[in-house]
Amino acid sequence: MYILELNNKNIWESSLSERKEKTFLDSWNWGEFQKREGSKIWRLGIYDNEELIGVALVIKVKAKRGTFLFVPHGPITGLKIEIQKLGILETLINKLKEIAKQEKAHFIRIAPIWEKSKQNNDFFRELEFMPAPIHIHPEVTWELDIRPPEEELLMSMRKTTRYLIRQAQKNPDIEIVKTQNIEDLKKFNEIYCSTAIRHKFVPFSLKYIQNQFSSFSPDDQILIFLGKYKNEVVSSAVIVYWQNIGFYHHGASLSKYNKIPVSYLLQWEAIKEAKNRECQRYNFWGITPDDNKNHPWTGLSLFKKGFGGHRKDYVQTQDLPLSKIYYLTFIFEKMRKIKRGL
Repeated sequence: MYILELNNKNIWESSLSERKEKTFLDSWNWGEFQKREGSKIWRLGIYDNEELIGVALVIKVKAKRGTFLFVPHGPITGLKIEIQKLGILETLINKLKEIAKQEKAHFIRIAPIWEKSKQNNDFFRELEFMPAPIHIHPEVTWELDIRPPEEELLMSMRKTTRYLIRQAQKNPDIEIVKTQNIEDLKKFNEIYCSTAIRHKFVPFSLKYIQNQFSSFSPDDQILIFLGKYKNEVVSSAVIVYWQNIGFYHHGASLSKYNKIPVSYLLQWEAIKEAKNRECQRYNFWGITPDDNKNHPWTGLSLFKKGFGGHRKDYVQTQDLPLSKIYYLTFIFEKMRKIKRGL
C-alpha cells in the first residue's frame, strides 16, 4: 500500500460516493472550509496497487493546548476491504508521522467513523493509540432511513412527535422558510447565541458558520431553515445535504416559545427536503452516549429520537502521542470535559 495526495475534486468525491459510512466531514467542501479558516490540510488517498481503497482528510490544528494533526471521521474505507483496515490504518499513520515531524505536531488525533467493536478498537491499540480525553465530532449519532413514504415515516415516529408536527401544520401562525441567503445566518446566530447561554456551551462564531455556508453553498449542499411564530424567528437550523444524506448540522431555538411546536415542523420540513433531494438517510448528528438525565444533551437527544431511527456508535476518538507535551494537553482536555458535564 502507498499514499498519494489527491488534488482532484471529482476523484475525491467519486471515491466517497462508493462508501456507505461517511459524513460531510469527509467531503471536499469540508476541506475547503478548513482552508477558509486558515488551517493547513492534506487530502490523502490510500492505494493498493493502482486501486484507491481509502481516503483521509487531514487537518493541522494549532491550539493553545498544542499542535496536532486531526483526521475527522476517517479514514474512509469500504466493506469489501474490511480485512485491509489494519494495513490501511498503518500506512496512513506512517504518512501522518512524516507530516507531523515536518509540522512540529505533538500528537495525531483520529475520530474514526468505524463501527464500535473490539476488532476496530484493537486495530488502534496495536498501533499504540490511546482513547482521547474528549471528542471533537459525534461518536454516537442518530440516523433515520427516509426511503419510506412520508406517511409511513410519520407513523414510525414517537406519538407525541407526530402529534406536534400535525398541530404545527394546522397553526396559521407558524411558518417554515427555506433560504440560501447567507445574510439569514445572522437571524440564526441570534437564536444560536441565546441557545448557547441557556445550555452553557461555547458557540461557534458567526464568521465560522458563514465560512461553512460559503464552502457548501456553491454546490447547493446547504440550506438555512427559519421557523417563524407570528412572524418572529423562534427556531432555526442549518442542514447539509451531501451524497444522498441529510445532516442536521446546527440548530437553535428560543426557550420562551418552547410550548409552540415550531422546531418539530422545521425538522420535518428538513427531512422532506432531504427526500426531495433523493437522500436515503437523515443524520440527526450527536446524541447522549447513555441515559444520564443530567447530560446537557438529554433534552435535544429526546427530541431527535422522537422522529424515529436508530443509534450508531463509532470507535472512540483516538490519540497517538508524539511528544511529552501531549500529556499536558490530555490533562487540560480531561478537566474541561469534567467541567462541561460531558
